Amino acid sequence: MLIREATADDWPRIWPFWHRIVAAGETYAWDPGTSEEEARVLWMNPAKRVYVVEDDSGAVVASAYLTPNYGGPAARIANAGFMVDPDRGGRGYGRALADHLLTEARAAGYRGMVFNAVVETNPAVKLWTSFGFTILGTVPDAFDHPRHGPVGLHIMYRAL
Repeated sequence: MLIREATADDWPRIWPFWHRIVAAGETYAWDPGTSEEEARVLWMNPAKRVYVVEDDSGAVVASAYLTPNYGGPAARIANAGFMVDPDRGGRGYGRALADHLLTEARAAGYRGMVFNAVVETNPAVKLWTSFGFTILGTVPDAFDHPRHGPVGLHIMYRAL
């Protein structure tokens, strides 16, 4: 696999799994009806460093972004978003991308990383805790899950 910074030309290869994941309404607090243009602005925003994972065939199978979570004097705390093509899950792409982004965040001078809204039923909670993230708190019943009903949103943090 190859992990590299994304280019604008990667968006058409990210959009199909981005759309599928967000439209499912199970793991992201973005509107499931987000248009492709709105999604591109959200994900590929110039304020974000965006990465892709290519498998051995050159297909884009995952993407992530890294950005400051806050501004001004608090700009040394990172935020990130991760997506792995659901058809490619369980092959280590998410773990490799997470490891890469944590390394990139440290190299960029971030002192910590925070996730503001991790759906408590998201299988990625296990991945993040394996990387040393802790749950600082949970906003109860903050997310309307299509199968589980109202569930909490975790705020997760890790020092870098």
